[in-house]
Amino acid sequence: MKENCPGISFFEKYLTAWVVLCMLGGIAIGRYLPGIPRFLNRFEYYQVSVPVAILIWLMIYPMMMKVDFQSIRDVGKNPRGLFVTWIVNWLIKPFTMYGIAVLFFFVIFKKWITPELARDYLAGAVLLGAAPCTAMVFVWSHLTNGNPAYTVVQVATNDLIILIAFIPIVKFLLGLSDVAVPWSTLILSVLLFVVIPLAGGVLTRLWLLKHKGQDYFQNQFLPKFNHITMVGLLLTLLIIFAFQGQVIVSNPLHILLISIPLILQTFLIFFIAYATCSCLGVSHKIGAPAGMIGASNFFELSVAVAIAVFGTSSPVALATIVGVLVEVPVMLLLVRIANRTTAWFPPDPAQ
Repeated sequence: MKENCPGISFFEKYLTAWVVLCMLGGIAIGRYLPGIPRFLNRFEYYQVSVPVAILIWLMIYPMMMKVDFQSIRDVGKNPRGLFVTWIVNWLIKPFTMYGIAVLFFFVIFKKWITPELARDYLAGAVLLGAAPCTAMVFVWSHLTNGNPAYTVVQVATNDLIILIAFIPIVKFLLGLSDVAVPWSTLILSVLLFVVIPLAGGVLTRLWLLKHKGQDYFQNQFLPKFNHITMVGLLLTLLIIFAFQGQVIVSNPLHILLISIPLILQTFLIFFIAYATCSCLGVSHKIGAPAGMIGASNFFELSVAVAIAVFGTSSPVALATIVGVLVEVPVMLLLVRIANRTTAWFPPDPAQ
């Protein structure tokens, strides 16, 4: 997303502005046209929004068509990016999130936040920190010109680890004995946000390569989807913030206070993973998505667990919603940073 890139479009150059406008538009819809999010909420199964799932398909499908199964088989030849992803996401990220949240909510912000609220906000932060990104990371990988096949493996292995590590980590950090993860939400999210778009993209790729050839697929078919991913991202934000508009407007000061440790955590984890990949000689096409996966969160799962365990109007749920609020603008900034620091990495061997 370099602004001086000769091939960048007007739409992509000002993507951050479109994101902010869509967030504000969503909040306004939720505030002044509440009938719209109420109607969309009818199309929800196991706390997963079907309209949001469809829009996420629009984001992910074009990237999945670029996945070559031969490239997936080659991932094992360069496992360092996977090791960085696993270690940062599961041995570092949840614990740094806990430490940063404790510092801010119990020490720095103690004049503005009661101990009871601090505990609840800490719980929300931990739920975010224990769930690395699943769906949106494909967008960040795309914007940093990441290796799509490698990104699929990074995300897929993280999804498998979530199944066994999420509950123990949350219980350990918060001492909660009654954390109940809605497994239907988790499994349905992985199915909708990874399995279905991956299968659709791969089948489309194979059919077109067989019947139309490589030249048609690369030079005529794929360019038709150049802006579909970004349109899907913006519409997704519009709907998500329409759902949460009333909550956000009602808690302006605390939203600011919650945002600060979440943003610091995002930058910290990104640079830990990103710099580690650079030091290990991993290519930028792998290192950038590795940083993005750890920095961003599986907020669908975090919000669903917060609502299921603590209630819709709980401060815990508010903290996870703030995670959604700050993630996209911060991640777009990290995308810019990643695209301007490609010199930190060795040349891609595929080039």
